[in-house]
Amino acid sequence: SCWLSARSSRRLEDPSQVRVQEVSTLQNRDTCLPAHVLHVHYTKPMRFRLLALILLLCMVLPGAETTNKKIFPLPYDQHDFPNGLRLVTVPTSYPNVVALYIVVRTGSRNEIEPGKSGFAHLFEHMMFRGTKQFPTEKYEATMREAGAASNAFTSDDLTAYHTTFSKEDLETMLRVEADRFQSLEYSPDVFKTETLAVLGEYNKNSASPMSKLNETMRNTAFDKHTYKHTTMGFLEDVKNMPHLFDYSREFFNRYYKPEYTTLLVVGDVTPQQTKALVEKYWGGWKRGNYKPEIPVEPKQTEARTAHVNWPSPTLPWVYVGFKSAPYSDSAKDSAALDLISFLGFSESSDLYQRLVIQQQKTDAFGASNPDHVDPYLFTVVARVKKEADMKDVEDQILATLATFKDTLVSQEKLNTVKQHLRYSFALGMNNSEAIAGNLAHYIALGGTPETLNRLYEVYDKLTPEDLREVARKYFTAENRTIVTLTGASAVKKSN
Repeated sequence: SCWLSARSSRRLEDPSQVRVQEVSTLQNRDTCLPAHVLHVHYTKPMRFRLLALILLLCMVLPGAETTNKKIFPLPYDQHDFPNGLRLVTVPTSYPNVVALYIVVRTGSRNEIEPGKSGFAHLFEHMMFRGTKQFPTEKYEATMREAGAASNAFTSDDLTAYHTTFSKEDLETMLRVEADRFQSLEYSPDVFKTETLAVLGEYNKNSASPMSKLNETMRNTAFDKHTYKHTTMGFLEDVKNMPHLFDYSREFFNRYYKPEYTTLLVVGDVTPQQTKALVEKYWGGWKRGNYKPEIPVEPKQTEARTAHVNWPSPTLPWVYVGFKSAPYSDSAKDSAALDLISFLGFSESSDLYQRLVIQQQKTDAFGASNPDHVDPYLFTVVARVKKEADMKDVEDQILATLATFKDTLVSQEKLNTVKQHLRYSFALGMNNSEAIAGNLAHYIALGGTPETLNRLYEVYDKLTPEDLREVARKYFTAENRTIVTLTGASAVKKSN
C-alpha cells in the first residue's frame, strides 16, 4: 500500500484513495497521489538534466561546496492583495510551460456541523459545473483549445485546483478560473446529480478493505475533532446530501473567498506580468468574514481497539495508530516522527527486513505521519498473509516503536536518513508541475514556500535525544488505537 515514511509526498491524507500494491513503503510522490490527481511530465535536453542533477547533488550531499543549502532554492515572489488573496509566483527555467495551483485552505477539517460531512470533497466536483459566462461545455472547450490539463483534489486540510498549460494562455486561464471562483452557479437538479455521483464514488471506494480500515481507525481514534470522518464523509451524510442544496450555497459562500485562497503560479512566467493579471481578474473578489470553530479533540486516556469483519475473502490487516503532532516548521515533534517512521518502517529498516523478507509474514507494510493543521495520527499498517500471525505482527510493530523510547538511534543512521529525505525531495522537483504540486501542500499548511526551508532546518537540527524524547511523548498505551480486519473466510474459521 502507499504509505510514506518521508515528506516526499505529504499530499496524501487518506491511504484508502490509492490501490494496494505488493510493495511496502513507497517513497516516490508521483506514485502516491489520489487517483484523480493528474501528473504531467516534461522532457528537456540531457545536458540540462545532468546540470540539474549536479546542482541537486551539490545541495544535498555532505561536504559538497554550495552557497545555498535551502531545500527550496528557487527565487519566488509573494504578494498579498487587499482582499486577502495571496499570490506566489515561481519563475523556473523550464520553457513554455506554466502550472497554476489554486489552493483553498478548506478540507474535511472545516466540516463542523453534524450531518454535513463530505462537502469540501463535493465542491471539488461542483466547481466544474460552470458559470453563466463559462458553462461547463464552454469551460471544457476552452481547456481543450489551450491543450490544458486540469483537475483537482481534496484532503483533510485543503482543496486544490490545478491546471498545466502553455505560457501564452496564462491570461485566459486566470480569467476562466477567476470566473468560476467568483461566479459559480448550479441548479438544484445539477446539485442532486453531482451528489449522487459522489455517493457512487463513496460506494466504489468502500469496496476496498483499506478504505474501511482507514475509516474505522479515524472514527475510533477521534471523538470530537472533524478528523473523525474521512474526506469522503460519513456514509449517512453523503446519502443525505441531495437534500442540502441551500447548505451547499452557504458552504461555498463561507470558504470560497480570497482570504482562504492562494494562487500558485510556477513556470515560464514573470512576477510582474502575473501580478498584473491577477489584479485584473481577481482583485475585485470580495473578502468574506467567516471563521470556523474547529472542535478541539480531548486528550485520549486509554488504549482503543476496533475490529472489521470484511464480508468477502481478503487477507487480514493490522493497523496501529498513535495521536501525533500537528505540522510545524519550528517545533521538533512532527519532524522527529517523520524520521522515526523512516528509521523504523522503511524498506531498509530491521522490521521490514524481518517481517517481509525473512519471515514473510506480511506482503504490504509501512508507516505514515502525514502533515495536518491539527494533531492527527502516526500509523503503521501491515497486510498479513495468515490470520494466525496477526498478533505477532502487532507485537513486533509495538516492540519496534518501544525501541525508540528506550534506545538512542545512532548519529550515523540519523544523518543518513536526513540526507535521504533531502535528496529525495530535491530530485522530485524536476518540472514546473512537480514544483507547484509540492509547494501547494506546504502553502496550505505554512502559507509560504519558506515553510519548506524552515522545516528542513528543523530536520537538520534533530538529535538522537530528540527522537527518543518525542517517542516517549507519543508512543504511549493511552495514546494508541489498533484496528484489525479479517475476511469472511477467516471469520468463518473462528466460529
